Amino acid sequence: MLQLLLRDGCVILLGDYSRLFKQGVLAVETEIAPSSYKLIVTIVNKGKSGKVLDVSHGAGAVGGTVLFGHGSAVRLLLGISIDPEKEIVFIIVEEEKAKKVLDAIVKELQLDRPHRGIAFILSIDRVEGLGEYD
Repeated sequence: MLQLLLRDGCVILLGDYSRLFKQGVLAVETEIAPSSYKLIVTIVNKGKSGKVLDVSHGAGAVGGTVLFGHGSAVRLLLGISIDPEKEIVFIIVEEEKAKKVLDAIVKELQLDRPHRGIAFILSIDRVEGLGEYD
């Protein structure tokens, strides 16, 4: 008897059915709809994350998460090393809004100029917990 368990979009085989796969008797196909969301990641100097969020909201994004970090490029000032503090902003947006939001961030924070920061878009395979907010 073949036993399959479906959990979190994955099929789990109960028992040793590997020879059935090898013989081509057993084939499992699952289809998970791709996410229609993108993740915009922006890394800027300390104190600039508020502007990133303001600009992204003006371009149609909702929400955002800010994490704090340190850059790896150490600068010397009068012989004293300075560890640059950074703010990393994560913004999840609908796929059709991603380019508009990123372009607005790049323009307003002048990220096309050196030493201003970096921004990029990542694909999201799956997202949970997004909802409408009043």
